[in-house]
Amino acid sequence: MSELSQPGAPVAPPVCPRHPDRVSYVRCQRCGRPTCPECQRQAAVGVHCVDCVAEAARTVPSTRTALGGVRHDGRPVVTLTLIGLCVVSFVLQLVLPSWTGRWLFSPILGFYEPWRFLTAAFLHSPGQYLHIVFNMVALWFVGPTLENTLGRARYITLYLVSAVGGSVGSVLLATATGSWATTSVGASGAVFGLFGAILVVSKRLGGDVRGILVLIGINLALGFVMANIAWQAHVGGLVTGGLLAAAYAYAPASRRRLVAVAAPVTLCAVLLVATLLTYASVGAFD
Repeated sequence: MSELSQPGAPVAPPVCPRHPDRVSYVRCQRCGRPTCPECQRQAAVGVHCVDCVAEAARTVPSTRTALGGVRHDGRPVVTLTLIGLCVVSFVLQLVLPSWTGRWLFSPILGFYEPWRFLTAAFLHSPGQYLHIVFNMVALWFVGPTLENTLGRARYITLYLVSAVGGSVGSVLLATATGSWATTSVGASGAVFGLFGAILVVSKRLGGDVRGILVLIGINLALGFVMANIAWQAHVGGLVTGGLLAAAYAYAPASRRRLVAVAAPVTLCAVLLVATLLTYASVGAFD
C-alpha cells in the first residue's frame, strides 16, 4: 500500500546519480536523469550525460583500414608514448650516471642479461644529442602512418620485435665483425624495422616505394661510412620489421587476428633459436 505525499511537503532537489552531493536541474536529453556540470557532455541537441555518451560510443561500429587495423581519430598515442619513453630515458641518462650502463646492450652482456636486447632501444648516446633527435624525428615521420594502418596492437608489437631483432643482428654478426664486446644504444634497430615495414605496407597498398628505398639506402650506407654506428642493428631491425610487416600485410582478411598473434610469436622463436645457436657456436654454453 503506497503512502500518499502530503500537500505542501518539501520535494528533494534533483541530484546527479554519479555525484549525489551535487544538485543539478539540467537533465540528459537521452535518459532524462539529472547531470552535474562535470558529467555533462554537449551534444548536437541539448546535453548528454557521460553514461549515455559511453553507451553511444560502444554501439558505433569501428572503422578499419585496408589492412584491418582499427582506425583511431586524434593523436598517434603509441608513437607519442614511445617518443616520450625515449626522452624520459635520455634525461635519466643525463642525470643518473649508472642509467646507461644498466640497460645498454652488447652481445656478451645480452647473454647474461637478456632484457638488454630490448632495453637498449630506449637509450641514446648521452654526449650526442643528434642521435636521439634523428631517431625521434624518423619515428615521428614513419610511426603514425603505420600506427593508423596496422592498428595500435600490431604497430607496438612490430616496434618492440624490431628492436629485439636489431640486437639479434648484432649477435649474429658479432664474430664476423669482432664486436662481441662492443656496446650499443639507440632506437635505430626499431626505427629501421619501421622503415622495412613502411616499405612492405606501401608496396602492398600499391604506393610508390622509390622514395622509401632511397631513404633506407642512404641510412644503411651511413652506417658503413660513419664511425660508431651499429649498422648490424640496422640490418637486423630492417629484416625483422620487413618480415613481420609482410605477415601482417599479406594475411588473408579472415586470418588477420590469428596472424597478428602467430606471426610475432613465430618470428621471436626464430630470433631466439638463431641467437642461441650463435652463442653456442662460440662456446658460450661450455
